[in-house]
Amino acid sequence: MTYIEIIALFVSAALFIMGITAVSNFLLFPRLKPTQPTATPFVSLLIPARNEAAVIARTVTALLAQNYPHFELLLLDDGSEDETAVFAQQAAQQNPRFRIIQGKPLPAGWLGKNWACHQLSQAAQGDLLIFTDADVQWQPDALSALVSYQFTAHRSPSTDLLTIWPTQLTHTWAERLTVPNIALAILAYLPILPVHFTNWSAFAAANGQCMAFRREAYDAIGGHAAVRDNIVEDVALARRIKQAGRRLRMADGNRLITCRMYDSWAAVRNGFAKNILAGHGNNVPFLLASTLFHWLVFLFPWIWLAVTGSVWAWVLVLVSVGVRLGTAVFTHQRPLDAILMPISVLLITRIAAQSIWWHYHGGPQWKGRTANGNQQTAYQISDN
Repeated sequence: MTYIEIIALFVSAALFIMGITAVSNFLLFPRLKPTQPTATPFVSLLIPARNEAAVIARTVTALLAQNYPHFELLLLDDGSEDETAVFAQQAAQQNPRFRIIQGKPLPAGWLGKNWACHQLSQAAQGDLLIFTDADVQWQPDALSALVSYQFTAHRSPSTDLLTIWPTQLTHTWAERLTVPNIALAILAYLPILPVHFTNWSAFAAANGQCMAFRREAYDAIGGHAAVRDNIVEDVALARRIKQAGRRLRMADGNRLITCRMYDSWAAVRNGFAKNILAGHGNNVPFLLASTLFHWLVFLFPWIWLAVTGSVWAWVLVLVSVGVRLGTAVFTHQRPLDAILMPISVLLITRIAAQSIWWHYHGGPQWKGRTANGNQQTAYQISDN
């Protein structure tokens, strides 16, 4: 057996596992649906915001327009250098449900977003704490749909952490070729059954764009204080939920909750580079191995096909495109962009290279702060 055939066998096995995982998730992954909940706990909607003047008015307006009856909306202005607080206050139009909190200085040992979320949790009065980002958009019945899923009568006890994967809005080519890979990773790499029905923390994931905690569970795992220095605090919190024997659930936003994460290649590159190494445990060899894996799975079949025209290569190309296409359809992305997956891999490689460069040269800058030791800021990948 030649080296090429050995590589082809490896790629075939990887795509088979990814395909099986994706198909099972297509069938079993929950999706939010417009539904009125039977239980209506008091909800605290919590937004950490820094330099979000461009989007905050629309976000505040949409959240205050929710048809759910019992909620408050708290926004923490984390030292914004623009008019985030002014525009938010104007959008609220003196709605009694809305409050702005001025963030306190960042203490040693904390990352920026984690500190902001911790302060919000201390001020919140709700039985359900929903952390959402300033660029996440909510349809009027989205909150009712979320509460309905989290507190469905036949689901007992209630879900301790429900994380929603918003429908990602992508317009530029840079967004279209990178952002949908988040859905690919969740749907093709992470089987939903062990996420929902085991306490194995290896099968834990969450999206900081929308995380809904029962207050009692949030406090029991230590809240954001327990992950104060973790860039991927959403995943860390999900793992703590599982380790505590609590119930973690995930659901697709299904256009009820949407987000446009970035608006240019520079924003895409810097935003993902800020988190990609942390997402690999800050382990450079692991990130390099992950990059090599994606080259083999999504680039090798195309190169092999171009050189040999092999039927086996054709099958690998079709399956790799099919997996990416299926995840695009499920998450309301553009299916035909799947054909460009090799370009996506090259772009992600460029992002990984920048992340590694930052790792050895003082860390990234984000929202006017420099990632440097204990003063590092970690506004998650959803922030522009």
